[in-house]
Amino acid sequence: MKNIFLSAVAMTFVLVSCNQKNKQEETVNSETVNSEKSKSESVKVNPDSFSIKEIVTDYLSLKNALTKDDSNATADAGKEMVATLGKIDMKKLSGEQMKTYMDIADDVKEHAEHIGDNGGKIEHQREHFVTLSKDMDDLIQLFGTNQKLYLDFCPMADNNKGAVWISETKEITNPYFGKDMATCGSIKKEF
Repeated sequence: MKNIFLSAVAMTFVLVSCNQKNKQEETVNSETVNSEKSKSESVKVNPDSFSIKEIVTDYLSLKNALTKDDSNATADAGKEMVATLGKIDMKKLSGEQMKTYMDIADDVKEHAEHIGDNGGKIEHQREHFVTLSKDMDDLIQLFGTNQKLYLDFCPMADNNKGAVWISETKEITNPYFGKDMATCGSIKKEF
């Protein structure tokens, strides 16, 4: 009887503790979500005051070279993108906006450098294009664009994990498989 009573007390203690922990986690998770939401809202920039147009243009040149299986033109576009990133004027950005831009732009630059340095190795360029495209999606979402763009998706890219890319046309021209599977993919959203 004494053991049953002690077990019941211990069980009650455990349940109360777990319930309190769950409530604390819910509060922390809710605060994190709200903090992230307000952070992304405070980072958003009017595309008329700060433009990533040149970066997008270089990205599209790179993407179009991949669709044609042209590794050397892809490398040239990667090098051009690196040069463009070095010229971007960030004076109109707030501190938080600049930090966010730099975080993404540093990744964009790293992948553009790898693509630029690997002419003749199109599969390696395409591997870096997977992450470069995700970073470009982040840049466009945060900093906007006045250009009509599409986020496309190929389920077979990146070893069947699927991957996105940005396109300026509704027509699917797949940069991950080039001429072999030019129309593989679908539009996920419009910007």
